[in-house]
Amino acid sequence: MPETPSLLAGKCMCGAVEYAVEDAFEYAMNCHCSKCRRTTGSAFKPIAGIRRERFQLVKGAEAILIYGNPDETHDVHCGTCGSVVYSVVREGAYAHVPMGTLVDAPAIRPTAHIFVGSKAPWYEITDDLPQYREFPEG
Repeated sequence: MPETPSLLAGKCMCGAVEYAVEDAFEYAMNCHCSKCRRTTGSAFKPIAGIRRERFQLVKGAEAILIYGNPDETHDVHCGTCGSVVYSVVREGAYAHVPMGTLVDAPAIRPTAHIFVGSKAPWYEITDDLPQYREFPEG
């Protein structure tokens, strides 16, 4: 019988919004796009991608704020503290979880840098992970 992935907890900065996600992420990357930089105020956002049905809000659904088109790609923020809790991407099929919102450590680690074509000019990538100008195909 296949083993069921463990559940990881995550939350926003103030704790008004909490989620549970299976420790079954399909990929993890450091995103350098200008949107992720502006959302985090940092040089990049470490994200982990998972099918949306493996992610669920467990607290604070009434407190969320959606930025973007709710029927397409959008970010879900805590309406109280403003933290990005997750993003809906890839035609609604996936959630991108900002790895900094995870309370529990996932098994996966970032394996690449994406959108380096628009990375902050003041930031130098110093590790040996592959770098992609955009989101890698496949």
